[in-house]
Amino acid sequence: MNTMTLWHISGWGFAALAFAALLVGFSKTAVSGANTVSLAVFAAVLPARASTGVLLPVLIAGDVLAVLTYRRHAHWPTLWRLFPAVAAGVVIGTLFLMWADDGVVRTSIGAILLLMAGVTLWRRRRAEAAGGADEPDAVTGRAGRVKARSYGVLGGFTTMVANAGGPVMSMYLLSAGFRKLGFLGTSAFFFLIVNVSKVPFSAGLGLIDGHSLLLDAALAVFVVPGALFGKWAVNRINQRLFEQLVIAATIVGGVQLLLR
Repeated sequence: MNTMTLWHISGWGFAALAFAALLVGFSKTAVSGANTVSLAVFAAVLPARASTGVLLPVLIAGDVLAVLTYRRHAHWPTLWRLFPAVAAGVVIGTLFLMWADDGVVRTSIGAILLLMAGVTLWRRRRAEAAGGADEPDAVTGRAGRVKARSYGVLGGFTTMVANAGGPVMSMYLLSAGFRKLGFLGTSAFFFLIVNVSKVPFSAGLGLIDGHSLLLDAALAVFVVPGALFGKWAVNRINQRLFEQLVIAATIVGGVQLLLR
């Protein structure tokens, strides 16, 4: 059966999904968190639950390109601190999906994203007033471990429920003081590993099947030019603008989820 017929996707609808896939590629190699717009587009064109299953392989394609681009800049101590908490968040998100309706999911994640953006803005202003921000290695103490666990659980939960973990982890990496390339390299490996690990859960929930993969095969083509444009653009974005764009994308994504 034709996948576009299965979900009654119009030509304009497919064009919107293609643009969203291009934006996924851009977000993976330039402004992490921008793909919250892609999340909203997929949910608008496709049924809400089906959209999460279709979007996941598209995100994985973007993750692979990001890892190939920034693999030398990953900060593995940070990743190892995050993974156990993220695993717990993914399990909680899976259980949440079994009973929560779309309205509860959108409201919960939108509120979390706005809260994380607010906390990050507050922390950065406080750090600037104190004369600087934390470096990645400065989050290894007890407070850093608590923060990593908190953001990890939230990141795992939001990425499982609505593929919206990007903004949460962006807020964590910014609050930890990561510079641009370290931010992109660490998040690239993080999301490749996490998104691949989500595939069995999504398939078990019926969110990924042969029809969704057929549509993914058509959309993955558009991820590549988005990633190439992001790689070109990131070298032309200074650190302060980069951070402002990440936070702005998070706020926009949170507001979109609350208003939909």
